Amino acid sequence: MRVLMVTPGTRGDVVPMAGLGSRLQGLGYEVAIAANPAYAPLVVESGCEFRLLPGDLEGLIRQPAPGAKASSAGVVTFWRKLTEYMGDAATGTLAAAEAGADVILANSVAPYAYDIAEALGIPAIGAHLQPTEPSAAYPPVIMNSARSLGAWGNRIIGERAAAGPAPYDAPSARLRKELGLGRQGRAAGERRRRKAHATILHGISPSVLPRPADWHPGLVMAGYWWPAMKADWQPPAELVAFLAAGPPPVFVGFGSSAHIDPALILEATGRAGVRAVVQGAEGELGDDSIGVGSVPHEWLFPQMAAVVHHAGAGTTAAGFRSGVPAIGVPVYTDQPLWASRIASLGAGPQPIPYKKLTPERLGDAIAEAVSTASYAHRAAEVAAAIAAEDGTAPVVEALRNLPTK
Repeated sequence: MRVLMVTPGTRGDVVPMAGLGSRLQGLGYEVAIAANPAYAPLVVESGCEFRLLPGDLEGLIRQPAPGAKASSAGVVTFWRKLTEYMGDAATGTLAAAEAGADVILANSVAPYAYDIAEALGIPAIGAHLQPTEPSAAYPPVIMNSARSLGAWGNRIIGERAAAGPAPYDAPSARLRKELGLGRQGRAAGERRRRKAHATILHGISPSVLPRPADWHPGLVMAGYWWPAMKADWQPPAELVAFLAAGPPPVFVGFGSSAHIDPALILEATGRAGVRAVVQGAEGELGDDSIGVGSVPHEWLFPQMAAVVHHAGAGTTAAGFRSGVPAIGVPVYTDQPLWASRIASLGAGPQPIPYKKLTPERLGDAIAEAVSTASYAHRAAEVAAAIAAEDGTAPVVEALRNLPTK
């Protein structure tokens, strides 16, 4: 079976799918992943075929440092650029599907994949890293907040948000017209699939976010989809030496979400009295700190005393998997939800909103994280629960249960 994964977005959107694709390849599936050009090496290294989606979402959404002046481009300009990005991604998805696929797995920002699948006469399955279904259990992730509106409020606002305008509406409408399909808005298509209990697989651990009681039967909480680890990968010698030279340090990194001045981080870790591994700042940063580039979290995080991150879905998962305390510094969309789950599960302090980040707040949170024994205990318990889960099995079951032609 030829599986096409459609993954517009940033590295955090592609890495879990590449890991899942690698495992499916090992089970005899032929997997191609459509993603932005920056992630071609990542896809190829996972053993999957790369298919191009033009664009660079990371450059579009990256946030300035806390306190720095935001771009003057404005919301309208950002929306236009995001719509253009989605338009290019939709066109790329059509080309990727026409190159050959028996089934499409589409992430949460690729609803046009369903239109393409309809035109080609093949099934499409959702493969989400965020809980986008309206539910009483959580507020809609597009609110950029984890603050509950109450069961009724969460559900109602979630439904209204799902029905509201989105940057992929125009690309979906264009594709339907080009492909000779009947007129159907993106929101109407989602309502139709929801009524039919269409399958959406979620690469989320039920130990971290229990499956909501009001989800319909087609919504599957599969478990995390872990990155594919390169068999020949070796850590930098300087990093190995740094780790061996003292007590476990604290990791601080914010992925593609934002830029943080290393000086702010070093002031915070100095205030907390800890050594630091700072992602995105290369080389030595002093006797007690080192900068690193891209290092596999599954190797690095278990060697830390705590991890500080932007609470992206994949990085949060890696933090839980490592069994060490974490501090979320959420920037946007689903990140506040995952940061709140860290605190709710007792695996770390309360989150620090990115816009309110200061050396004092971060330093105090780090000191709390490394000195509170209950955080380490709960983090280890969550890690043990996650280790017993198999996120690939529900995906294989869904693929095997597809209707035959």
